[in-house]
Amino acid sequence: MSEVFEFTAENLAQAKDFIGRYPEGRQRSAVMPLLDLAQRQNGGWLPESAVARIAEMLDMAPIRVLEVVTFYSMYKQSPVGKHQINVCTTTPCWLRGSDEVVGACRNALGIGIGETTADGVFTLGEVECLGACVNAPVVQVDDDYYEDVDERSMAHIIDALKRGDRPAAGSQTGRAASAPEGGPLTLTGETAKPAGKKAVKNVDPVEIDKAEATDAEATDAEATDAEAPDAVAPDLETGETEAAEPEVVETEGVPGEDDEAAGDEPRTKKE
Repeated sequence: MSEVFEFTAENLAQAKDFIGRYPEGRQRSAVMPLLDLAQRQNGGWLPESAVARIAEMLDMAPIRVLEVVTFYSMYKQSPVGKHQINVCTTTPCWLRGSDEVVGACRNALGIGIGETTADGVFTLGEVECLGACVNAPVVQVDDDYYEDVDERSMAHIIDALKRGDRPAAGSQTGRAASAPEGGPLTLTGETAKPAGKKAVKNVDPVEIDKAEATDAEATDAEATDAEAPDAVAPDLETGETEAAEPEVVETEGVPGEDDEAAGDEPRTKKE
């Protein structure tokens, strides 16, 4: 095990604040923020001594803390570079070109997934869903998220970081939040445009109401026709319609009723 880990006075106060947010007996719920705090203090990764110290503070078995560390990709167990570049390669990002983004990182940095540059500045990682699938591909650089990334924009981000600049996070295509790529359409008087065609203006709202009212009347009429039991299709030759004959339902009569109707004596039970 590496040398003993201790929080700085400032971070220790922050750790106690995290622990104090949970009820008595539930302090172990603070394990994740404490791990993050320790990792930031230690240059981006967690030594075994930090895991042991946090387990002691939260009255947890060290293996329970280690289980959390090994489950989440945000926690690192070995030294990393100054900048951590994590490319999402889950299905939506992959379909939108994350392989090309990874390729751009390899070319610009000269390293592969899980490796760190010789100067210790960049570490390249591959992660699962970063929660912005609609703006795929997504890349996390340290605490910032870059969306709608392609080979060209990824190379630009890396070049900026090499110069010591911090490129603006968010969409790299100018998309506003999660709006459609062509810009927002709701309440703008435009409809979504088919591929290769210009957007078209909506028709007059009054005309839309009229059309909807006509459709509703037609639907009601169809429902009424379907409910009519005696409806008969017109004769194809004459065009005339004959009324359907009423359906005769035969029922079993009460003994003696048929005889009385015919003028016969009603049947009587033998004495």
